[in-house]
Amino acid sequence: MADDFSQSLTPPVSPFAADNLCELTPAQPPCFCCSETKDDPTGALSTEGYAAGGSLKRLLLHLDPAPAEYETDTVEIFGFPWVTETALVETTKVLFGLFRQKVYRLETLVQSSSHDFGQAGNLHYEAEDLRQQCVSFLQFVKVFVYRYLEPSSSLDTCPSHPYEELEAQLPSALLEELFGITLLIGRLKDLPANAQSAFTIKNQGKIFPPSWHLLHLHLDIHWSVLEILHLLAYKMQGQVVYAHQFVNLTGENLTDASLFEEHLCSLLCDLTGLAIGKYSKARPTEALSSHHYLCSCTKELWVLLMHLLEHRNKVLHTQSFWSYMNLLLRPLVSGKPAAEQFTGLPTHCKDPLGFTWWLVTHLGMLGQYSRNGTAQKEKHLDDNWTFVEELVRITVNPKGGLAEEQVRMHVHCCLSLCLLWGPSTSAVSTLWDYYSRNLNASFTVPWLGMSGLGTLCKTPLALSEQARSCCSPSTLYSPGHTQLYRSANSFHIFLRVLALCLGQDRAGGAPQRQIKGRIYSRFSSKKMQELSEAGLMNFLLLFLVVARQIELEDVASRACELLGFLPSNCPPGHRTLVWRGQLSLLLLFQERGLDVGAQASWLASSFNDTAKEFYDKTTEVSRKLALWGPLGSYLDGVSEVFEMSASLSLSEEKLLNGGFDWLLRACGQSELNSALGFLQSVLAQLRRVHQRGVQSAPTLAWAHASTSVVKERHLAVAAALWAHFFPFLRSLRLSQTPPAQLADAAAGFTLLAFDLPNSAPQDLQPNPVQSIMQCFAWDDMVQPSLVTRYLPHLLQNSELVSSLSSDYGVGVSGSAQSLSVRAWFRCVLQQHLYKNADGSESRTGRAVDEQLCELTRLVLRLPEVDSLLQRAGLQPTGTKLESTSALEIFIKAVGRVYSGLQVLSERSAMVSKALDYIGDIMKHIKPSLVSKNQEGLQLAYWAVGCIVKHWSPLLATSKAQQLLFRIVDGMLLPHNLTQQDRALRESLPLYLQVRGNIYCTLKHQHVMDNQDTQQV
Repeated sequence: MADDFSQSLTPPVSPFAADNLCELTPAQPPCFCCSETKDDPTGALSTEGYAAGGSLKRLLLHLDPAPAEYETDTVEIFGFPWVTETALVETTKVLFGLFRQKVYRLETLVQSSSHDFGQAGNLHYEAEDLRQQCVSFLQFVKVFVYRYLEPSSSLDTCPSHPYEELEAQLPSALLEELFGITLLIGRLKDLPANAQSAFTIKNQGKIFPPSWHLLHLHLDIHWSVLEILHLLAYKMQGQVVYAHQFVNLTGENLTDASLFEEHLCSLLCDLTGLAIGKYSKARPTEALSSHHYLCSCTKELWVLLMHLLEHRNKVLHTQSFWSYMNLLLRPLVSGKPAAEQFTGLPTHCKDPLGFTWWLVTHLGMLGQYSRNGTAQKEKHLDDNWTFVEELVRITVNPKGGLAEEQVRMHVHCCLSLCLLWGPSTSAVSTLWDYYSRNLNASFTVPWLGMSGLGTLCKTPLALSEQARSCCSPSTLYSPGHTQLYRSANSFHIFLRVLALCLGQDRAGGAPQRQIKGRIYSRFSSKKMQELSEAGLMNFLLLFLVVARQIELEDVASRACELLGFLPSNCPPGHRTLVWRGQLSLLLLFQERGLDVGAQASWLASSFNDTAKEFYDKTTEVSRKLALWGPLGSYLDGVSEVFEMSASLSLSEEKLLNGGFDWLLRACGQSELNSALGFLQSVLAQLRRVHQRGVQSAPTLAWAHASTSVVKERHLAVAAALWAHFFPFLRSLRLSQTPPAQLADAAAGFTLLAFDLPNSAPQDLQPNPVQSIMQCFAWDDMVQPSLVTRYLPHLLQNSELVSSLSSDYGVGVSGSAQSLSVRAWFRCVLQQHLYKNADGSESRTGRAVDEQLCELTRLVLRLPEVDSLLQRAGLQPTGTKLESTSALEIFIKAVGRVYSGLQVLSERSAMVSKALDYIGDIMKHIKPSLVSKNQEGLQLAYWAVGCIVKHWSPLLATSKAQQLLFRIVDGMLLPHNLTQQDRALRESLPLYLQVRGNIYCTLKHQHVMDNQDTQQV
C-alpha cells in the first residue's frame, strides 16, 4: 500500500493558494493526553481531551466540531495543500492512503526504537508530529462531514456532474475507509506488548517513546471512528449508508449502523479486558481505591462512550450504555459463552463476580463526569440497579459459598452505588435475608488480622457512636469510605446501606415500612435464644441503626420485647451485651429529649437481680468473677448516660436503685474502686448540671415552672444517691485501711449537700455539710490518709470556705475553720504512722505526704489562719511549704498574737481558740509515743516542744494548765522516758528555754509542788 503513494504525488490545489496558504496557525485538535493529568478519581479530565475541550458537547448538540477552523479556501493535510470544500470528495482514497502511511511510519518507529537516551528526544518529536498529523486529518474529516456532506435527494435522480457523482458516493466511500481503518489498527487487545506497556509510562519530562504516541493514537482513532459514524448518521437524516464496494466484493452487508455497533462492542470488550488485567493485580482492601482504567485517557474514553451512548439512547432509542455493559458482563458472571458481538474477552479472570462488582462500581463513579469533563455531584448516567440486584442475589446465594473477604468487597461496592444512585429497597431486602440467616457469624477476614475485626464496642457510648457512624457513612471518595474494607466487616457495611435506605423516606413511606417489617419478622423467641455473643452484638447494632432512622420508641419497645425472650440464666457475656445495648438506646432517647423512665426501670430491675446474686453468700467465687463483667459494664454505661445528659431531667435516677446496696457490700477492693469511681462521676455530673441550671435560671414565669420541674428531677437523682450510696460510705469512714477513693466520693457528697442541702437525709440536717465533715474529717478517729485526701476537695472551693467562715450552723465544739485546722494539725503529727516495719516509706505514706502538702497550702489560706499569720507578721514564703515548717509558723503565730493582746476577754478567747486548734494533742501523739518509730517520736516531741516554747504565757493560764500537766506527765517525767529518751534529748532545749517563766508562774499559783518541779 505504501508503494502506491510517493512524495511526487501532486494533489489538486488552487493556483492562487500560495498567496494565502496557512496564514494563521490552526488550533490543535483535541486528542487523548495524560502527560499532565493527576491520578485523581474526581479530578477534571485533560484540557487537551475531547470532553474538557468541548468536542464531546459539540458532537452531542450537533454543532460544528471546529467552528473557527478550516475557514480558508485551502487546508494543509499531511504537508500538502488541499481545497477545503472538495478535498474529501475528490481524493478520498488518496487522503486515507496518506493517513495509513503515517500510521505505518509510527509503527516502524516503535519497532525500531532503542533504549538510546541520546535519540529519545528526536524519536519523541518525530512520533508526536506523526500522531498530530493523523489526529488533524481525523478532525478535518469530522468538520467536512458536518459542513459539506448532504444526503442524496432521490435514489432515481442521476447526477448531472462528475463531482456530484463523487459527492453522492462519499458516504459509502467514507464508510469503507473507516472500515479499512478499523482493520488497519485492529483492536486494543491485539496491540503488541511494547505498545500496551506504554499505559504504565508516567510523565518523563514530556519526553515519551514512540510506543506511547502509537498507543494514544489508537485511542484517538477508535473514538474518532465512532464520532464520524455518529456524525454521518446524523447528516444522512435516517438514510442507511451501505459500503457498496464491500458488499459487491464479499456479499456481506456493511452499513454505518452495523460498523458503529461492531466497533463499539469491540471497544467496550477491549476496555473491559484491560480492566480485568488491572483487577487481577488489585487487593480486596484496595478495591475502591484502585481504578479500572490504566491511564486517564482510557478513563476519558469510558466517559465519552457513556455520554455518547446515553445520548443515542434518548435521541435514537438505541441501547443505553448499561444495556451494552450488562450484555457483556452477564455471561462473564454466569460462566456462559459471551454474546456474539462481544468476543475476545480474556478467559483467565480470577474472580468474575468480584470483577463485575468492581467494574460496575467504578463505571458508576465515572457517571458523575459531565460533558465538560468535570466530576459533579449530580449523576449524568442512569442507575443500573436491575443488574446490580442480580449481582446481589448471586453474592448471597448459599450455593455460592462466598467467603467474608469476597462478600465484604461486594457489599462495599453496593454501598458505593447507594451513595451514587440512591439506595435500592430490593437490594437491601436481599442482603437482609442473607444476614438474618448468618447473624451469629463473626464476619472476619483471617489474613487481615485485628484490623479486620471491625470496631470493638466496649461501652454503650462506643456502641452508640458506631451506630451513628453507620447512619452517617463517609462520602464516596473519602479515606473513611475507601478504607472501609479494613475497618468494618460486611455486616457493618450492610448497616450503612440499610441506614441509607431507611433514611431516604423520613415520613415512613412504603419502602420504609416494608424493610422494618422484614426485619421484625426474622426474630422469634427461638431465634433470640439461638443468638451467640457475636449474634447478639449484631442484633443490638442492627436495632440501634433502625432506631436512629425511624420511630425510635417503636423500635426500642420491639427490641426490649425480643430481648425478653433471652433465658434468665443466659451467660454473663450475653447480659453484658444486653445492658450495653439498652444503655445505648437510653443515650439515643436522651439525644432526642425523650423520657427514659420505662427503659431505665426494665434495665435497673435486671441489674438489681444480678447484684443480689453477686451478694449472695452461696454464689461461687468463679460465678462472682463472671458476674462482675455485666455489673462493671453497667457502672461504666450508666456513668456515660449521666455524663451525656444535658439536664438530668429524663428520669435517669431510675438507673440508681437498690441493686447498689447489694453490690457495694459484696465488692472486693478492685470492684469497690470501680464503684466509687462511678459514684464520683455521677456526683460530679449532677453538680455540674445543677449549677449550670442555677446560673442560667430564666425569669419568665413559664420558664421558671420548667426550671422547677428540672430541679425536682435533680432532687430525685440526689435522693437516689443519698439512699443507696452514702450509708455505705459512712460505714467505711472508721476503717483502718479506707479505700483511696472513699475520700473523693465523700467530698462529692459534701459538695452536693452544699449545692442541694434539702436533698440530704434527715439525720444530716439541719447542717448537712458540717455533719458530713464531722464524719470524714473532724472526727479524731478517722485515718489521716482519708482526712488529707478529703479536706483539700472542700477547702479549694471558695464558696464553701466562705460559708464555713461564717460559722453558720456549727453544731459541734469549735468553729468549722478551727476544726479543719485541728484535723490538719492531727494529720501532721500522725504522718509517720504509715511507715513500713523496716522504716521505709509505704505507698500510702507517700500518698499522705503529697496530700498533706496540698492540705497545708489550703489550710494556710483559710481566712482565719491567714488573719492570724498577718497579725503575727509571719506570712510564709515559697510556693511549696513543708507541713512541719508550716506547723511551726502557725504555732509561733498563735503565740505572738496571744502575747500582743492586752484585753483580758480577748486573751481568754485566744486561749480557747488555741486549744481548739490543737485539740487533744496528747491523744494525737499517743500512737507515736507507743510505737518504736523514731521519726514519729521526734516529730511529737518537737511539735509539743514548739507549743511549750511559743505558747508559754498561754499555757500558764487556768484554761490551759490541764494540758500542760498532761504534757509534763506524759512526756517529761522519768517513768515515761523508756523509748522517748533520744527524742526528748533532741527537743529538750525547747522545754528548758521557758522553764523559768512557766514553772515559776505555776509554783507561785501553788499548782505544782516542789517534788514535781524537782522531777522536771
